[in-house]
Amino acid sequence: MGADREGGARRTPRRAVAYAACGVVLLSGCASMPDDGELRGVDYTPRQDSQVRVFAVPPGDGAAPQDIVDGFLEALTSDDPHFETAKLYLTPEAAKSWDPEGSTTVLANGMKTDVDAAQNRDNASSYSVTLSGTQVGALDAQRSYRPAEGGYRQQIQLERNKKNGQWRITRPPQGVVIGQSDFQRNYMSANKYYFASNGIAGSPSRPMAVADPVYVRERVDPMTQMVRSVLEGPTVWLDQVVRTSFPTGVKLKDGVETLAPDEQNILTVPLNDSAARVGPAKCREMATQLLFTLQNLTSAVDQVELRAGGRQLCLLDEDVADTVAARGATERPGYLYFLDGRHRLVRMPARSEDKKALAVPGQFGEGLKELRSAAVSRREDRAAGVSLDGRRLYVGQLASDGTLGQPLLVSQGRTETDRLTAPSWDPAGNLWVADRDLRRPRLLMFDDAKGTPLEVETPGLDGRIDSVRVAGDGVRIALVVEKDGRQSLLVGRIERGDKPADPDERARVSVLELRSATPVLEEVTAMSWVGESRLVVVGTEQGGVQQMQYVQVDGSTPEAPVPAALTGVEEIAGTEDGGAPLVAHSEDGIVRMPTGEQWQKVVTEGSAPVYPG
Repeated sequence: MGADREGGARRTPRRAVAYAACGVVLLSGCASMPDDGELRGVDYTPRQDSQVRVFAVPPGDGAAPQDIVDGFLEALTSDDPHFETAKLYLTPEAAKSWDPEGSTTVLANGMKTDVDAAQNRDNASSYSVTLSGTQVGALDAQRSYRPAEGGYRQQIQLERNKKNGQWRITRPPQGVVIGQSDFQRNYMSANKYYFASNGIAGSPSRPMAVADPVYVRERVDPMTQMVRSVLEGPTVWLDQVVRTSFPTGVKLKDGVETLAPDEQNILTVPLNDSAARVGPAKCREMATQLLFTLQNLTSAVDQVELRAGGRQLCLLDEDVADTVAARGATERPGYLYFLDGRHRLVRMPARSEDKKALAVPGQFGEGLKELRSAAVSRREDRAAGVSLDGRRLYVGQLASDGTLGQPLLVSQGRTETDRLTAPSWDPAGNLWVADRDLRRPRLLMFDDAKGTPLEVETPGLDGRIDSVRVAGDGVRIALVVEKDGRQSLLVGRIERGDKPADPDERARVSVLELRSATPVLEEVTAMSWVGESRLVVVGTEQGGVQQMQYVQVDGSTPEAPVPAALTGVEEIAGTEDGGAPLVAHSEDGIVRMPTGEQWQKVVTEGSAPVYPG
């Protein structure tokens, strides 16, 4: 199996030996010495069965320098836990300094190897090959993914050992360099969990769990990788708004190389002595972080036991974990909401096959005000609605005696498209909305959906906000931002400043480090959270047609089937637990798609579908 590379004519497939019974594939790094300069490539790597493990073959005796380069690049795509075989292609000095865990560079359509024949003669003692390609993404030392654009070019240098005549690499590329198809085969996205530290709580007594996505190698003991990753702490982007319950210095106990659950699905995690003195409450939080992380990864873990100092610290199962921390993905909505043909708010049970929609209790369903958009609080006891002309924002109780009163906000935008976006609720009951007034575009937040709005600081925001969706963890916010006719989906981190000494002043709220979640889309029409670190997006690529896809908050594309095609989509709604049907407003009206099924028409006349949030 070859590395994911391109250029030149396709080469003869390399020797590969597959042992089906053991689930092993060996990569061989042996080929002929080129006699002139060329772009060389290796066959496309097909996706392997998840049970098949791929191991590289060490360099052959007397292997030519180009074969050493090819063998090294192929070894980077193997399931060798610590890249020990790849290091055999390096000189001892280079093997010591090369850090394959420090970074991973992902190239679209593989990489090219350019051999300069003028510099690489048969009798030379040194050799060089230039790697090139188009970069699409990268992992840092914390395994956090970031989209990347631009060309990649790096030179690999080799030398011939004077004593034994063997060629070895003296200057390898920084970290791991891998083609996109091999990256998708070898790596998987998984969430690790921490607790919100920015003032958001699931309840007065429970912190809010926050998913922190990272990539791990899929067939190289991902369970142990994820436990180590949790202990190392949150990724840099999320670190400012979350906390970990693991004390500083806590690691796996010396000598522990791999973790596995027992026959009762209990995973025992031995920790070093830095954890020996934690109390029961702190231990339950630590175990909750690990249980949420591992259950996101596998169904084989039901309980987590933490041990340190020769004793059990705590044993925790899912029921206890749910009392320790709240999660957006466990909050299952009771209803789906949308606007009917009269622009009134109606609802139907979220998971029922019944297509009958009833007016919500209170003025939003029974009153005279026509709405353009609405949002329902996560407790489903209040709603916010924007008037049909987009100018006024109202908030009211979902109760038969609920009243609306005066609007909470009035936009001064001159046209309907320059006024208020659809609102969004965070888990603390605060209400968010963007005013698109060209003279003063701004993002606003209402504490407890009351009083005077707080203008949210958005340093680095380049464009005007079209859409707002706060995540169920209250830590992240998704924004569709328009600039020069192009709509992009950006995800930012919500930071809350310290409470001022003056009781009449309010703490600052900022959305920081906005980053693209859809780098390949030119226009984003609609979006919704459908997981703790995943969104569903409707948009188009440059020169393309409208499509619907899932994206991760880090800008990567998860390995999941895309939703069935649907034309003329204007709005989309999903739930963070993924259990309720995906719902859309399309040219056919309100439609929904239960898991594993096709789109089904709900009503012909309707718009603005939303689940609570």
